[in-house]
Amino acid sequence: MKILKPNDETLTNYEVLDFLRSRGASNDPTRVIVPIAQSEFQVYDYLIESAACNQTRETINEFVKRCGKFHLAKAEIINIVNTRPSSAVEIDPIIEECETRMGNEEVEELVKLIAEVLPPPPEKRTGI
Repeated sequence: MKILKPNDETLTNYEVLDFLRSRGASNDPTRVIVPIAQSEFQVYDYLIESAACNQTRETINEFVKRCGKFHLAKAEIINIVNTRPSSAVEIDPIIEECETRMGNEEVEELVKLIAEVLPPPPEKRTGI
C-alpha cells in the first residue's frame, strides 16, 4: 500500500472501525478467513466495545455541524466524538482552557448536544 498524503487527516474511532469492517473484520471467532493482521483484530475488538460501534457518518457530521458555535478545535471535536463524554467533568480535560473559553452554561449545553446527537456506547459486558 502506498500512502498518498501522509498525516493528511486525523481519523475518528468510527472511521477506523468502518475501515476495519470494510476489510472483513467481524466478531467471527475463527478469524482465519479474512486478510487482517492480529493487531488489527485487537483494534477492532477495542473499538467494537467503544462509542464508535453505535455511531454513523451522519451522526458525526451532524454533531460537527451543530457544535460549530462552541468554537472548538478539530482535535477537541475528534476527542469528544471518540470518547463521548456524558458530563462536564469529562469534557473539562478534553477542551484546552475550558474554564476560560466556555462558561458553565455552554459546557452544559455541549453535554446536552452530545447526549442528543451522539449515540451512547454499548452496555459493558460483565465477566463470565
